[in-house]
Amino acid sequence: MSQNEKIKPKAGDLLISEPFLQDENFVRSVVLLCEHNEEGSFGLVFNKLSILKLGELVEELEFLENEVFVGGPVEQNTLHYIYLGEKALDRSIQIGQELWWGGDYEQLVEKLKTGLIDPEKVRFFIGYSGWGLNQLEEELEENTWIVCREEVDLQTFEYTPEELWRKLLKNMGGEFKVMANYPLDPRLN
Repeated sequence: MSQNEKIKPKAGDLLISEPFLQDENFVRSVVLLCEHNEEGSFGLVFNKLSILKLGELVEELEFLENEVFVGGPVEQNTLHYIYLGEKALDRSIQIGQELWWGGDYEQLVEKLKTGLIDPEKVRFFIGYSGWGLNQLEEELEENTWIVCREEVDLQTFEYTPEELWRKLLKNMGGEFKVMANYPLDPRLN
């Protein structure tokens, strides 16, 4: 029985890619699981920057310099967002203690324009990561992902994309702390 069989994933969990995963979309990635149910799973890669700034994608927010992350390889023509704090948008889905996914886009734009939402507490993603029925469970059994229950907070937002993967593994301790130092290529070990 693998480590991951003990932990059943749920919305709000972080999925940490195993150290030697070679899929270019998920090398050393951390995926925020937004939805996990009997139909499949939906997540956003939390630590893969795109080359775009929010103002380049959304004309109404051209004054913002927020970085945009690549949420995953699926539908990269879509924009997704999460935010920290109290519920600020209609139709937002709570996925953590103070973590919200999506919500009314027009409200988001207006509240960012008027300063009612701090742009530093919002993260934007193009595309998403998706798993079909039982696909994520199969990948967990193959040890492709490590389920992390660390709460996403402002500190999580502040880690650089390069350090987030390592920091989360180190925080988990034990064998995971050791994994955090594995080289990308096991032949270099």
